[in-house]
Amino acid sequence: MTTKKDSSTFSCYPDMELMKERFSKMLLGEDMSGGGKGVSSALALSNAITNLAASIFGEQSKLEPMSQKRKERWRKEIDWLLSVTNYIVEFVPGQQKSKDGTNMEIMITQQRKDLLMNIPALKKLDAMLIDCLDNFKDAKEFWYVSKDADDSEKGVQRSDKWWLPTIKVPPEGLSDESRRWLQYQKDCVNQVLKASMAINAQILAEMEVPENYIDSLPKNGRSSLGDSIYKNITVEFFDPEQFLSTMDMSSEHKVVNLKDRIEASIVIWKRKMHQKDAKSSWVPAVSFEKRELFEERAETVLLLIKHRFPEIPQSSLEISKIQYNKDVGHSVLESYSRVLESLAYTVTSRIEDVLYADSVAQDPSLAIAKWNRSANSSPQKRQSVVSTPKEEFERLSCTAETPNSMTLFDFMGWNMEQGDGDVNKTNLEALPQT
Repeated sequence: MTTKKDSSTFSCYPDMELMKERFSKMLLGEDMSGGGKGVSSALALSNAITNLAASIFGEQSKLEPMSQKRKERWRKEIDWLLSVTNYIVEFVPGQQKSKDGTNMEIMITQQRKDLLMNIPALKKLDAMLIDCLDNFKDAKEFWYVSKDADDSEKGVQRSDKWWLPTIKVPPEGLSDESRRWLQYQKDCVNQVLKASMAINAQILAEMEVPENYIDSLPKNGRSSLGDSIYKNITVEFFDPEQFLSTMDMSSEHKVVNLKDRIEASIVIWKRKMHQKDAKSSWVPAVSFEKRELFEERAETVLLLIKHRFPEIPQSSLEISKIQYNKDVGHSVLESYSRVLESLAYTVTSRIEDVLYADSVAQDPSLAIAKWNRSANSSPQKRQSVVSTPKEEFERLSCTAETPNSMTLFDFMGWNMEQGDGDVNKTNLEALPQT
């Protein structure tokens, strides 16, 4: 007698085969020859998350909901990859009740604390971004036209985004209601961007600096920065905004180069400060306090660069950390937060494209003006201390409930009314080479 198998049993077979393929590639370290020349498990998992996001989201050239098929695939496969973190545990004190009713303190396993805090937070940010895209299913006042369409049918698109479809809005522009709604969506996504950036920055900061990166560094911070940048960062009265205004950041390459130089100098100064006790008989050219101050200034500048240019490629230090990192938990958190950061930035940029088309419809002369997102969206003054990812995520949750109660400055912990002089300017003596 034969029995009829449930059709759901067969439907799970393709998923099972796909899961086998995904995890086999990671176990092989992406070396399909099986010769043991593959990458580490941490890097293989990082690459898997990055490649999955690229295949699901692509360039996200339009503000439109994801198809149900893509949405289901993303949720299913990202859950597979994140499932690894369920088995990264640490021992914590716990209670066990014995047969006679007495309580005994024992050590139990629990998901590692950083994963326990950040994985649920990132999943919530992920869901918020998907929901935001779903909100555009009812968008009626703007639509997209192929860039290859006739000139009479084309809409508006910024010249630096010539490959994207053009945007059409009504001749008189968007209605006030649509404009406010778009601005609200942009604010929500921008706050998700800031939260994912904060988590990513924290994880990268916790990763060890690889030895091969350290070996490639010059002997001192001045050699890394160059005389001009070094003098600007070690002046008696230092203002990070003024410092950046003197730097040539006219291209992406120049911004990344500046970031590389500053990060290298920070690593050099930190190593010299940590090695001071081992060389107690050696008198440094610069005091420990001044070197610490230089390092804090450089960290502040890096923070401003990151928030002003969130779309720039990773620096040499970040690439090196990701490549040589052995901690699988850090690898998952870094790659997951990075792909969410990238998606949030893309969605924000697409919303700004629509707002730009609206502004051109109201005033056609704006079409020939240079529209610089980085300059327009960056706060003019920031404090050097930014909230932790936990604080930012808690604030983001509150904002989701009361969207009009908090500004972006509040969300990031920037108080524009406080005096910046105490943070940005410090009186020092003339500073020698470090």
